[in-house]
Amino acid sequence: MTEVMSGTAPYIYVSTRMRVRKAKLIPREEYLRMLNMGLTEFTRLIEEMEYKREIDELSASFKGVDLIENAMSWNLAKEYQRVIALAPGEMKGFTRDYLHKWDIQNILSILRGKELGFSDGKIRAVLVPAGALDASTLDRLVAESSVERIVEQLPVKQMSAILSEGLSEAIETHSFGKIENELYKYYYATLIKAARGGMKGGRPFLKYVMFEIDIKNITSVFRMRAQGGDNAAQQNIWIPGGSFKPEELERLSSVESTDEVVDSLKKKIKVTVLLDALESLREKKPIYSIESTLIAAQLNQMDKVSKRNPFSISPLLVYLERKKYEVSNLRAIARGKEAGLDAETLEKYLVM
Repeated sequence: MTEVMSGTAPYIYVSTRMRVRKAKLIPREEYLRMLNMGLTEFTRLIEEMEYKREIDELSASFKGVDLIENAMSWNLAKEYQRVIALAPGEMKGFTRDYLHKWDIQNILSILRGKELGFSDGKIRAVLVPAGALDASTLDRLVAESSVERIVEQLPVKQMSAILSEGLSEAIETHSFGKIENELYKYYYATLIKAARGGMKGGRPFLKYVMFEIDIKNITSVFRMRAQGGDNAAQQNIWIPGGSFKPEELERLSSVESTDEVVDSLKKKIKVTVLLDALESLREKKPIYSIESTLIAAQLNQMDKVSKRNPFSISPLLVYLERKKYEVSNLRAIARGKEAGLDAETLEKYLVM
């Protein structure tokens, strides 16, 4: 396709394809209907959706909810690879850089699984080979005998260097939190550098990356407040590149008044959907509810930016994120139903 198109035609084509894909994602009312189904009925419905091929492929290896989870993760990875194949020119590079977050998530899942003594099969069940590390590479890493060997064999050198530097402390403290922070700082610094590199489409990509950094930092503020706020500085969790300085975020993580936190955050924020989301956080909410509120604001803002920049990378990013949360929601519903959670409780964990 891209070989025979020139100028803006490939971008128009891909943006249109992404909007068509997005329109096929599960709407809110369908999720609400699913919440009131029994597990058997829900499973039958999933088997009739676009996940059927992966369910059929994996049915010999997995059963029940494990089959649903693995099929959806595999579907997500394959869909992301199809999107990369469609993306033209600079958009392909931005997309690959953006999906690098899955490499971080997968490596951390492998390391934590190994430390907790999980079986290789249980670790593989949570992996989504949607980044630079493909399924065969992840399988080889899972098969390694120790976390040290996993880090040594990791082909992404910058990630390997960050992991090597903090691995001893992580093993000693049984926590990969600090390493995770450093990996995401590296990830967002890479995205900002790519966006500022002068390539076509860099400006809307940069704006989105900075907004995502703000969402992550604000989420960390509320998470640290829920934990007491005393160790935010020690963990050095704040991601540079957004609207807030680390010292501002550190202060807000420990102040007593939630109203003061919301008021301080709103002074720097110009995005209406995030302002509305922050206003709703004045009420005391559990951290999972806060995270869902902020993620919903992030997705709604992406939708607005996509409409303002219809032939940019924005429609592609919107689809990638919306697809990710469709899979996340369906997995949550499956596990919730297996655990016997009622519809009202389960709904709070979904991003719709």
